[in-house]
Amino acid sequence: VQLQASGGGLVQAGGFLRLSCAASGIISRINVWGWYRQEPGKQRELVATITSGGSTNYADSVKDRFTISRDSAKNAVYLQMNSLKPEDTAVYYCKVVMMLRDYWGQGTEVTVSS
Repeated sequence: VQLQASGGGLVQAGGFLRLSCAASGIISRINVWGWYRQEPGKQRELVATITSGGSTNYADSVKDRFTISRDSAKNAVYLQMNSLKPEDTAVYYCKVVMMLRDYWGQGTEVTVSS
């Protein structure tokens, strides 16, 4: 499985971005889609997840600002990020859980200027 993330960039505080992640290759049932982020020198942290059933989970720091969604037909997951803050600056990674294995995409960089 290959995951291709896109949509990162430079944005001013208060702005928005929409990240996309598309899965390709041999794909069976994906149980969980997720977005994570990592700042330099820090551990990767969960941003949001969505299950195959549509249940979502968000980090407290992004609740009410970020929305995760998925398109099962396209094997894609999205992260709508609104009201961005400088502390949202990080490399964002998508991950899927399939057949009890984790698959990670390459990161897409998000920079929020103050």
